[in-house]
Amino acid sequence: MRYNGQMEHHKVIILGSGPAGLTAAVYASRASLNPLLLHGPLPGGQLTTTTDVENYPGFPEGIMGPDLMIAMENQAKRFGTIIKTEVVTEVSLSQSKKILKAGSKEYSCDALIIATGASAKLIGLPEEKELMGYGVSTCATCDGAFFRGKPMAVVGGGDSACEEASFLTKFGSKVYLIHRRDELRASKIMQDRVFKNEKIEMVWNATVTKINGSKESGVKSLTLSNGRELEVEALFVAIGHTPNTSLFKGSLDLDENGYIVPKTGSTHTNIEGVFACGDVQDHVYRQAITAAGSGCMAAIDAERWLAHGA
Repeated sequence: MRYNGQMEHHKVIILGSGPAGLTAAVYASRASLNPLLLHGPLPGGQLTTTTDVENYPGFPEGIMGPDLMIAMENQAKRFGTIIKTEVVTEVSLSQSKKILKAGSKEYSCDALIIATGASAKLIGLPEEKELMGYGVSTCATCDGAFFRGKPMAVVGGGDSACEEASFLTKFGSKVYLIHRRDELRASKIMQDRVFKNEKIEMVWNATVTKINGSKESGVKSLTLSNGRELEVEALFVAIGHTPNTSLFKGSLDLDENGYIVPKTGSTHTNIEGVFACGDVQDHVYRQAITAAGSGCMAAIDAERWLAHGA
């Protein structure tokens, strides 16, 4: 990476503006660290694609996902966080000052908090994004309860798909598990759980070719590649997530799926002064509240490291 010699320096820079990044910003700014938060062109993380959020503590009547993220952003700004829209394209983490390049601009920091999240893999249908939050979801734990007594479908064949299908039977009248092959790739214990559940119907050798519905009506049915049409009111896409870690390959310790691996019991990474929080290092829970909690941890870890270890 080449630099023009003019850099904007901050004690703490936070990458990402989902629940993890914004919570880290609240804690870091209240600790007088004057953080800079950088986010891409679509701020707010995955919650901006969600309509009602009913499981975030403190909102007994629920809150719209985008409204929750706006409130978090305003709270971070209230304590002095500087927020900028920048697409970071290069990072250099090997020296004491961490350096980030975004277009023609360059930033440096003493401590870097990575909260870039993970992106759910989608089927690729045009209706998918249009109906996201209106019957299409990538999180059964988040949205399953909205469809009590309704028929639902899950797309996928791994452990996550099986787990989501099993979970959804608590709410749905019926759950279709749609898989493009004639056997699941999930672990045997997860397969057995699915096959023994009378509410789950397997749909083999099929893909979803069209999602029928609108924002006004929600999802009404699915057209499958085998010509079948399933009448369902919700579609849960469970074909995996991709952690947003391409910037850090070769620098940070990543697991086999690309998630950052922090040190046990902390948010410290293998590089001093670099911390990770939220879904970029969590492939298990992937909830707004757990992301926010780890954002708090990252800010506290960064504060203590700056005070004693920097």
